[in-house]
Amino acid sequence: MPLKMIVGLGNPGPRYTHNRHNVGFQIVDELAQKHDLPFDKRQFKALIASGRIHGQRVLLVKPQTYMNLSGEAVQPLVRYYQVELPDLMVVFDDMDLPLGVIRLRPFGGAGGHNGMKSIIQRLGSNRFPRLRVGIDRPPGRMDPAAYVLQDFSPEEEALMAQVRDRAVRALETWLDAGIDAAMNAFNTSPGRAPSGGQSS
Repeated sequence: MPLKMIVGLGNPGPRYTHNRHNVGFQIVDELAQKHDLPFDKRQFKALIASGRIHGQRVLLVKPQTYMNLSGEAVQPLVRYYQVELPDLMVVFDDMDLPLGVIRLRPFGGAGGHNGMKSIIQRLGSNRFPRLRVGIDRPPGRMDPAAYVLQDFSPEEEALMAQVRDRAVRALETWLDAGIDAAMNAFNTSPGRAPSGGQSS
């Protein structure tokens, strides 16, 4: 059985824990906690948890390089564990999606996200799945760099608790049944019927 790797993107350290930019870390943490997989190993500039989810061998990864250098952690791990790119899933925040929306895609560009830019550059390919988590655009003329380093408001956090749970279920579906099944089930607004797997 091939090893599947799920990478959550974020910045290390307690000051960033609840930031919008750390949604990737938050979701991978929740997935790890749900399946009793502790982040008890440090390797190639990343914290990793390993084990099985629904029988599938998995490696959960939180790069400790800071966001803009995420590829420095991901690329050596992909090489060391001989992970095929279709078996690599990256979870990250996306200002181009409304708050509460998640989107899976089998491949694609960085979309202006510096963590994804770093990973694509280091891997030399963008042909790997990703789970984008909407955090909405900053209000008014607020600097996007400052916006993503803010914590969610209490009202936003109430929604994001549901979003993180939904994202965890999307990742479990990807592990169980692949990217098409996960897209069909989760590339839709919460509470609506599946849209047939269309991704935007």
